[in-house]
Amino acid sequence: MTANTAPDLLDFAPLGAGHFARIEDKVAALMRTRETVVTMQGEALLPLEACIRSAVRPGSTALNIITGPYGETFGGWLRSCGAEVVTVSAPFSGAVSAEQVAEALRANPGIDFVSLVHAEAATGNTNPVAEIAAVVREHGALLMLDAVASIAAEPLLTDEWGIDLCVIGGQKAMAGPAGVSVVSVSARAWERIAANEQAPRRSYLSLLDWKERWIDGGRAALPHAPAQLEMLALEQAADRIAGDGLDGVIARHRAASAATRAGVRALGALAPYVVRDEDAAPAATTLRAPDGVDARDIVAAALAADASVPVQAAGGTLATEMIRVNHYGLDADREVVLDSLAALAAGLRALGVPVADEDGALAAAGKAWDAVISG
Repeated sequence: MTANTAPDLLDFAPLGAGHFARIEDKVAALMRTRETVVTMQGEALLPLEACIRSAVRPGSTALNIITGPYGETFGGWLRSCGAEVVTVSAPFSGAVSAEQVAEALRANPGIDFVSLVHAEAATGNTNPVAEIAAVVREHGALLMLDAVASIAAEPLLTDEWGIDLCVIGGQKAMAGPAGVSVVSVSARAWERIAANEQAPRRSYLSLLDWKERWIDGGRAALPHAPAQLEMLALEQAADRIAGDGLDGVIARHRAASAATRAGVRALGALAPYVVRDEDAAPAATTLRAPDGVDARDIVAAALAADASVPVQAAGGTLATEMIRVNHYGLDADREVVLDSLAALAAGLRALGVPVADEDGALAAAGKAWDAVISG
């Protein structure tokens, strides 16, 4: 009989309330928050929907900022809660400005809730959250931030910026699991949620249930059995970041973005999809395919040259024109970036697309990486 050499991932002692709370505290430290946090047992769309359905009242007015597909999703949830939705949007190749948000707030003084995505991994852009949060705070509205693609990839100062509801997931720059997510909730957000008669109760979407059964009880007894493997993986991701140093992890992601953009510009056939460097998200770099060439074909040819690189085609309507180079977690690495550029060059050549200077592209990428890390 052959011995089973597979690792045993099932025979764990139960994850107790104390350990669960310690994991929450580690993640809250990465989020730079001392507010209460709720760790929900599902991927980040769960707390994002929970925040909107908990804090948005029928008949209220909400501002939804759209710079990618997740912002579009939030608008649907807001409307289904009975809110009138004011929309501010920017091209997916850029970012929204604080002045655009301020103008919308001045034109619609009844706005009491604002939803914003920090970084859109799907489109590769990032928004100036500190500046936007300042004008939202001055107006007096609650601010919900989707920081799933920004946590550990760029600065996230939840309390300093005055973010009322901040949602993170572990599966991108944290290099952790997708099946568990965290939301920090400010005191004034809890007040708004408690006053909302339509806020979910006795539901997986209920933040109030978590507050009453977990937080208000001193985090002494879990309300239900936790997703144990995901929680342990989240802790491992948080511990690894703490060990490496959050600033160093952020620098690696910034370097990966800068190096990829510099290399692509030197390569010649592709172009950064996000036009300005300051609008580019460190967690993922998006590229525009040459006219007349399907991005999916470039990706397939690149992966045929090197199947290990984190290169993929965009989804939905952008699939034919956009390529994404992911820098999630351990892929925010100098050699991974160089390998990705080499694979893209090989894929372009295989399709008969001229490449200007592969050696120059790799040199430019290396120089950009070193400038960020040393600077």
